Amino acid sequence: MQDLLPIAARIGVLLKARGETVAVSESAAGGLIAASLLALPGASAYFRGGAVVYTAQARGGLLGITPAAMQGMRSASEPYAALCAATIRRKLDADWGIAETGAAGPAGNRYGDAAGHACLAVDGRLARVTTLETGSDDREANMRRFAAAALALLEQALAEAG
Repeated sequence: MQDLLPIAARIGVLLKARGETVAVSESAAGGLIAASLLALPGASAYFRGGAVVYTAQARGGLLGITPAAMQGMRSASEPYAALCAATIRRKLDADWGIAETGAAGPAGNRYGDAAGHACLAVDGRLARVTTLETGSDDREANMRRFAAAALALLEQALAEAG
């Protein structure tokens, strides 16, 4: 997690300076995004909360996303990541929502995505979504890369939103 702390620190400084908040929905990163943001003193000024949404049960129970809302959408996709980012932001009344969903490995997921596939989204004053393919089946390394990419996407959105 040490490699995630510098970007998390920059994000924390930006959010605190602006008086803005963030909420996190993550899956394959397993809590690394939230842990990185919370590892810094003063995180309560900007961190609203987060959830590890790893299963359909968690999706419904923690985010309240119904099967009807998932119609025509699958997990580990850009539309799903965008939905999770927007939902966690609204549920926790945050200025920004960030989401990650993917397949850390060593095997792919049931949708046919290879290990190392992740979709990342940010929702706030502007929205961003992207897909990451690491090409690796190293679960731990993928988890760190997914978290780093999600934090980088948030940092980029914060910079663009000014």
